[in-house]
Amino acid sequence: MYYKFSSFTQKLTGAWASDAYSPQGLRPVVSTEAPPIIFATPTKLSSNSTAYDYAGKNKVPELQKFFQKSDGVPIHLKRGLPDQMLYRTTMALTVGGTIYCLIALYMASQPRNK
Repeated sequence: MYYKFSSFTQKLTGAWASDAYSPQGLRPVVSTEAPPIIFATPTKLSSNSTAYDYAGKNKVPELQKFFQKSDGVPIHLKRGLPDQMLYRTTMALTVGGTIYCLIALYMASQPRNK
């Protein structure tokens, strides 16, 4: 009996000899001709490519100077109050979540009273 690997069941299954010697459904190439062209018209490149229309000013050089300035403030707090609020909220949620997990582990480790 011949076997082949079934990609559907991920197991070996029984097969005919022709299937077993042509794994995964691969068959020898019958024709050596090139396949027909799907798009017969050639594509042309546009010679007048325009840049994107963007109404805003490029702020990257200014922001690079601002964030690379050494003033002793960490990079994640450079923009002032919004960054401080985001940082403090993240830290509070992290500490609160850690405490909640520890309480849940403590409660799960205690036997139930019946």
